[in-house]
Amino acid sequence: MTNEMILTYQTRLLLDEKQEAILQKCACLLSEVERSLYAEIAKGKTSASCKSTFLRKYGITARQFNACRVSLEGKIAANKANQENGIDSLKQQIVSLDKKIQYLEKKPSRNNVLHQKKRRRAKLSQRLASFEKDRNEGRVSLCFGGKKLFRAQFHLKENGLSSHEEWRDNWQAKRSSEFFILGSKDETAGNQTCTATLKDGRLSLRLRLPVALEAENGKYLIIDNVVFAYGQKALLASLNNPEGQAISYRLKKDEKGWRIFASTALTKKDPISQEGRGVIGIDLNADHIAYIETDRFGNPIDSKRLSWNSHGKSNNQLRAITGDVCKTVITRAKETKKPVIIEKLDFQKKKLSLKEKSCSKMSRLLSSFAYGLFIVSLKTRAYKDGVTVHQVNPAFTSIIGRVNYAKRYGLSIHLAAALCIARRYQKFSEAPCSPKGIIPDGKGGHVAFILPARNRIKHVWHFWGQVKKKIATVLAAHFRAIRNRSLSPPSPALVIGIS
Repeated sequence: MTNEMILTYQTRLLLDEKQEAILQKCACLLSEVERSLYAEIAKGKTSASCKSTFLRKYGITARQFNACRVSLEGKIAANKANQENGIDSLKQQIVSLDKKIQYLEKKPSRNNVLHQKKRRRAKLSQRLASFEKDRNEGRVSLCFGGKKLFRAQFHLKENGLSSHEEWRDNWQAKRSSEFFILGSKDETAGNQTCTATLKDGRLSLRLRLPVALEAENGKYLIIDNVVFAYGQKALLASLNNPEGQAISYRLKKDEKGWRIFASTALTKKDPISQEGRGVIGIDLNADHIAYIETDRFGNPIDSKRLSWNSHGKSNNQLRAITGDVCKTVITRAKETKKPVIIEKLDFQKKKLSLKEKSCSKMSRLLSSFAYGLFIVSLKTRAYKDGVTVHQVNPAFTSIIGRVNYAKRYGLSIHLAAALCIARRYQKFSEAPCSPKGIIPDGKGGHVAFILPARNRIKHVWHFWGQVKKKIATVLAAHFRAIRNRSLSPPSPALVIGIS
């Protein structure tokens, strides 16, 4: 873990009409500065070369310009990261389609499906070429206000809009609904533009207005009675830090009014997790979390299946569910003083691995699979409580758990995978336990097959790669036999016995 972690807390402001109007003017002005700065950068200029011009043109302070610059740089960095993720995702989809097309080319009766797959591949290839061209040329496309609302102007009735003028008003309001205030630890109360002071147990904010608004509204806007229901103590600790602590703010307007987001660094606590006592292994799945606790010898001593179904949940519901699951895990880690072990997974690869065994139900779960949210929530809570979180290579954990530990300890395949994750961190052997594999099929049954011969010169993961290929064939034949058996008519002897 790093020595500091940036946490953000939010609350709703209690404002009168005059205060709301002033904040709206600030948002309009600073949003225009950010959009104009983006236009200049897109032309090839640097933000430093635009600073003096923007200060005079828009009547803002140097600190307010820096806040707009930092906010814009964050959006540009996020856009570039999305480009890379999009390219990787498209490449994976094209590879999957190529395999499907090769299979369908051998089936003349499915020419219509083959045609649609080829059309889909052509569209993905065109999109991939566009993404790669933007990346190679360093082009960044930002839509201030959101693409969804921008496209609503072409379908007014479907989006509940009566005219293009109404859409334009909504569009301008959305584009000017927030602004960022940059903090620094060498400034008063961590932020010279928005200075917080404690007043009767509540925070009072003194907001420095842009120079262009001073003549009409004064130099400062005072906002009293600010209380953060969650995070008030952390903010007060930052305000009272004798060495100085930066606090950055973001004000955002929604349907109910204005909200304020305060971001500050949380100092790392002394770790309480101890090595050599055992660990807690976590296997993340689309609809649940497999949790298992081991002793110092790598033997399982406790296991749980924590429900974590993200399908059909709103963002707030999903955050609440994820927070409850992480609280359960970290609370147990605090009690036992054991570190938590998770897989170091790429989100797209995780979804791809789950997709291999997906059905219609699993596809719905995958569409809302919130792997990133769980990892961030787990690490944040662990950071606050001093629990250590380690990540291990995820290679073949499901196969090793299924073959080596599921039958031996009476575990499900997901709990067995969590046990493999825990034992991998503890550096125990991953060699096969027996030459014959008797493993669960994941649906209450078992299959048996002879494991391939192990080449002891090569790494043990080479052997598990061979097992993975063989087990896929065995399970396919196993489920095909069950399906054919269930579709066959009942035997005469069975009918006679029932009658």
